[in-house]
Amino acid sequence: MSNIFSSSIGKKLIMSLAGIFLIMFLLVHLGINLLVFKESSEAFNKAANFMGTNLVVKIMEITLFGGLFLHMVYGLILSVQNWLARPIGYKKTYNSQTSFFSKYMIHTAIVLGIFLALHLFDFYVKIKFIGNVGEVIYDGEPYHDLSAMVIARFKIWWVNVVYVIALLCLGFHLHHGFQSAFQTLGLNHQVYTPIIKALGVAYSILVTAGFISIPVLVFLIK
Repeated sequence: MSNIFSSSIGKKLIMSLAGIFLIMFLLVHLGINLLVFKESSEAFNKAANFMGTNLVVKIMEITLFGGLFLHMVYGLILSVQNWLARPIGYKKTYNSQTSFFSKYMIHTAIVLGIFLALHLFDFYVKIKFIGNVGEVIYDGEPYHDLSAMVIARFKIWWVNVVYVIALLCLGFHLHHGFQSAFQTLGLNHQVYTPIIKALGVAYSILVTAGFISIPVLVFLIK
């Protein structure tokens, strides 16, 4: 029992729990980002300020980064262990054993890891530590004008291309990860599994489409 979290099952369990936490966070993140389309930038800037200054949110932020780190580390460890366990590839791959999406999880994870590092530097490090962000005044209080910053970024065509490619990888990753996370937690049943699969497909499509709509529509209409 003491070695459960160092076992393969333990690593999958931790990665799944961290993945589910990240799945929930993406919905919150998407909801706030969509506020950029409101005619006034006030709602977006105030929501972003709340997420950056509220004590409870800041504690959750630490949890988020911790969960993300664990998800990435354990995913990498499990992938390496699987590669080492079968150093010579199978001559024939059976679709029933390895789905198209699960086969390329590590590849999409690498793309997302690189994208996330760039995204955090652009929209987190610069705001938190460099501070080269304009300010606006609402009700006599100063706020970072993150709305203007987001719009300026997404008016650059190649930034849009990078984001769209990365977000398609996110959708690809979510498609398999959603079902896999719940399966690892033991929710594998002839009744529940098809429902979880359908929810996973709907979630990955809606979240991916929602995030992609932001850079594309900002570029086209903002």
